[in-house]
Amino acid sequence: MFVRVPSRYRPRPIWATPLLVLLSAGIFLWLMGLDPPARLQVLEDWGAVPERLVPGSPWSLAGLHRLATLASALLIHADALHLVGNLLFLLIFGLPAERALGGFRLFGLFLLGGIVANLAAVFALAQSHSVIVGSSGAVSALIGAYLILFPHARLGFVVPLGLFLEFVRTPAPLMIGVWAALQLGFTVVGPGFGAVAWVAHGAGFVYGIAYGLASRGRLRRMHRHA
Repeated sequence: MFVRVPSRYRPRPIWATPLLVLLSAGIFLWLMGLDPPARLQVLEDWGAVPERLVPGSPWSLAGLHRLATLASALLIHADALHLVGNLLFLLIFGLPAERALGGFRLFGLFLLGGIVANLAAVFALAQSHSVIVGSSGAVSALIGAYLILFPHARLGFVVPLGLFLEFVRTPAPLMIGVWAALQLGFTVVGPGFGAVAWVAHGAGFVYGIAYGLASRGRLRRMHRHA
C-alpha cells in the first residue's frame, strides 16, 4: 500500500505578474477614454521627463513627485502596440521568474530594474523634453534575470512556412542573445528606429543579469531546503 506523505512545500501563488499586467492594461484603457489634451497632460505629469530629472534642473516641493515618475512611467504606455509587446514579454518571462523568485521579489525586480532603466534613459536623453513611458526597461530586467536563473530553458514560437505553421523550440539563451544584440545595435543607431529609449532596454537587461547572479545561490539553497 502506498501512503501519500504531505509535503511542507507549497507552490507560491502567482500574483505579481498578473497584477502588473492588469494595472498596465487598466491604465491604458483609462487613458484611451480621455480626450487627447487630457491624455497628454497625464503623460506629462506621470511620465519621466529628462529635463526635469537631470542634476541641475530646478527643484521645488514637487521634487519627490518628479522622482516618483521614474516608477509611475513603468505602467503607462503610449499606444496599443507598445502595450501588447511589453505585456507579452512580461508574461513569457515574468511567470516562470515569479515561480522561482516569489511575488514580492519579482515585483521588486520589475520596479527597481525599471527605475534603473529609466534613469539611464534620463541621462542619455539629458535635456530632452521627451516623455519616457512604458515598462520596456523593467521587462528587460526580467529577461536578464531569466537568462541567469534559467540558462537551460527553451522557448517555443511559431514559424510560418508557406501555408503551414511550424512550432519550434529553441534555447532561451540563443533567443535572448539575439534580442540583446538588437538592443545594443538600436542603442547605437538610436533615433533612426523611432522614439524609443533603447538605452533603457540595455540598462534594465544588465540590472537583471546582476540581480540573477547575486540571487541564484540563495534561491538554490532555498529550493533545496524546500
